[in-house]
Amino acid sequence: MDEIVLRLEIRGRVQGVGYRWSMAAQAQRLGIRGWVRNRQDGSVEAMVQGPQPAVDRIVAWARQGPRAAAVTEVLTHPGAGSFDGFRQLPSA
Repeated sequence: MDEIVLRLEIRGRVQGVGYRWSMAAQAQRLGIRGWVRNRQDGSVEAMVQGPQPAVDRIVAWARQGPRAAAVTEVLTHPGAGSFDGFRQLPSA
């Protein structure tokens, strides 16, 4: 099955609410590879790679996030790269 790579920009109340940890756990459940990190502007950024159905599911999850989050917007962009596992990166 072909794989796709997307870069996500997640905005709203998404820092300090366990968003990165929760996304990493969800990515592992779905077999998604890539990374997630906080941004200086208060958003969260992620690069996700996997089969289209799994990527669609992580994007749908990103629109909700963990219980304490209040996601207002998820922008998706074509991404690039090949990843091994899913990591939480330092803030950028």
